Amino acid sequence: MDKSDSDNLADSARRSMGEAHSPLSAAQIARCIDASVATAVEYITHNFPRFWDEWITSVQKREENARSNKEQLALAEVVKLLQQRATYIQRQYVSLIEQNFTDFSRQELTKPAGQERFSRNEGLSLVDNSELEETIAITSICHRADTQLADVLWALQQRLSLMNGGKKIDEKGNPVSPVQLCDALRRAMAELALDTRIKVLGYKHFEAALIKPLAEFYDELNRYLADENILPNLRFTAQRSAEANPGKTAEKSTADASDETSAPDSAQGAGQLPRRRATDRIFADSPHSDPAEYQQGLVSAIKLLQTHLGGSLAAQAGTAPPSGGRRAQDGNPAVAAAPLVGAVSVLQQQLAGQSQALADIPMTQVQPQSVSEVSARLVSELKQAGESNTRSDELHTIELVGLLFEYILSDEQLPDSVKALLSYLHTPVLKLAFIDKDFFENVDHPARILLNQMAEAGSRWVSNDGTSQYNIYEKIRTCVFQVLENFGNDVKVFAETSLDFSAFIRNVSRRQELMEKRALEKARGEEKLREAKILVNTQISRLIDGRDLPSPVLLLLLLPWSDYLSFIILRYGQDSEEFERALSVGQHLIWTIEPKLLEADKVRQLDVQDKLMAELQKGFDTIGYEQSKSRKLLDAIKSLQTLALKSQQAEPAPEPMRNKLESMAAEKAGTLNQQITQASAEESELIEKLKLIEFGTWLEDDKGKRLKVAWYNHKTMNYMLVDQQGRKVSMTSALQMARAMIAGNLRVIAGSAKPFFERALENIYHSLNARASAELLQQE
Repeated sequence: MDKSDSDNLADSARRSMGEAHSPLSAAQIARCIDASVATAVEYITHNFPRFWDEWITSVQKREENARSNKEQLALAEVVKLLQQRATYIQRQYVSLIEQNFTDFSRQELTKPAGQERFSRNEGLSLVDNSELEETIAITSICHRADTQLADVLWALQQRLSLMNGGKKIDEKGNPVSPVQLCDALRRAMAELALDTRIKVLGYKHFEAALIKPLAEFYDELNRYLADENILPNLRFTAQRSAEANPGKTAEKSTADASDETSAPDSAQGAGQLPRRRATDRIFADSPHSDPAEYQQGLVSAIKLLQTHLGGSLAAQAGTAPPSGGRRAQDGNPAVAAAPLVGAVSVLQQQLAGQSQALADIPMTQVQPQSVSEVSARLVSELKQAGESNTRSDELHTIELVGLLFEYILSDEQLPDSVKALLSYLHTPVLKLAFIDKDFFENVDHPARILLNQMAEAGSRWVSNDGTSQYNIYEKIRTCVFQVLENFGNDVKVFAETSLDFSAFIRNVSRRQELMEKRALEKARGEEKLREAKILVNTQISRLIDGRDLPSPVLLLLLLPWSDYLSFIILRYGQDSEEFERALSVGQHLIWTIEPKLLEADKVRQLDVQDKLMAELQKGFDTIGYEQSKSRKLLDAIKSLQTLALKSQQAEPAPEPMRNKLESMAAEKAGTLNQQITQASAEESELIEKLKLIEFGTWLEDDKGKRLKVAWYNHKTMNYMLVDQQGRKVSMTSALQMARAMIAGNLRVIAGSAKPFFERALENIYHSLNARASAELLQQE
């Protein structure tokens, strides 16, 4: 049964409904809408808090497993925001659903959402870049819901159509359809400053808590409307054998229509539930993980944009966009593209012959292949072919592969030498795209995996200064020309090359990670000692501040006793009894050298000082302090205590001597605040940004050398930088990094945790979207 037959049946069904039922009164419609609103509000009030609580719990789990300080702090802020706004967002959400019913009563509810933003048939409405992932999430939810709830949803919409004056509605006009429920959540959350990934996580819990249980809610609405005598005998039929016997389907549908029933509007037969939107097939349920669904959605959006822009593309080759019907050769894409595959194969052979010459060129002097020239040559081939059949698909393939490799040549994460090497894969990948039409959709395609592997390895182990760790550059070059020389039409070449490259990279990664782990453990130990010294220096400074103390006491507290206190912190912790006891030794020491005027104090001192001297000796022994120095210090302390017992004041240390001792102690500890107080306003602003930098961020100096931020100590504000082999290069302060960046001697390489191919698809989508937006503006 074709579309016209389906439309006739739907019209017949609607006529039958109209003949069997007199028009509903305004009072009856208002009563039904009010009751439906109350049922919807009750459903939301019951389920929305569970959705919100589960969302918060998921974010909290991510916070616990955060891989960096920045991520952990950001997720903590998200949890706080969600907890604070829970009640407000629920009220907003209920208000939006109530507004949907108000708009429905006025016949004004026609808000497109989800994949309709991609729909070519409804007029291309371009999606804002920041909304892409959110839109795909909504689309996937709605597709699953429409499939699972087709019967009760269809019945509800037939009854709502009758309440709408007999005018047919679909989910765009249904106030509580899955599309409208999701879109209401999108609008309610619009004012929340949330990362798209957090929103997508929220949609998953929203689907579980409010979308999946909709069957019972729709049943309740259907029962109520049926009790109100709105299509009380309506029933849903979906013929399972329609494809095998379309005539029977038509006969059965007609019979059903005469009995106040109709098949769904787009009746298609045979075990298929109706497709309501032209692009439903783009977002069909997928067995793959969410990242795979997202990337497939990206490819689908790109193809729709290419179709939208197809007129201008086809004009380049002097062909017209496709109009009606399928091309005869569509059944065999390889045959259709055979002339192009042959032309690409010639180019590939020419490039393969250059492999030895390229091997002799220094890596910094290798020139990339011109992607635009290859694309132009192939478009020229299309022109010269002069065939009557349309070649817009091939043009789109040429453009898409070209955009992929143009992204490679502009990717900031890749060193120039790696970009140049990978550009030589443009020709075999283009041939592959002609042969294998599923190349871009298949996230596990060997060629795609190989590109991801080589791009990641190049960014990790090759620098713009002409160095390559672990011979990665040579390995990439070997793999590129292995594909150039061996790829005919068998994808196995990409698979074998990928396996070989991944085995090589695994060995390199293990070595690099082991070296980096050792360097990190050592750096963390050193930083813990630095933290302890800073804390001790702060505590001792507070102890001696404002006191005129003799040189022996200052020397003992600021140097050897500070070392002992640091040792105690590392072994027992700063909150331990051992640390409190060791710190109190310093307090008792100062008391024992102060003049004693009362007899009771003198008695107490005689009782305390022997124990005190024993504690001091024990501390010196623990840190291995030189015996001769410790003996001199203790003798000097005893002399000061004797003066105190005689009620005599010891001579304080000269100011230069005190300043020198305090400066030595501060330098030894590495004080925290010195560098910040020396920072300018611009430097301080950059330091605040550096506090949020993620571990694993790559930096590049003015000579092209790449360094990685392996770790950051938020207490000392020191950054551990490692080279591409995982060896520690330095512990650099935030101020030093800020100054180097301002001077242009250091820059952050814009990084992303996403695989290379996914980044490329996103870039291509944004590029085409911008072109289409510009075209729409010109048309206006």
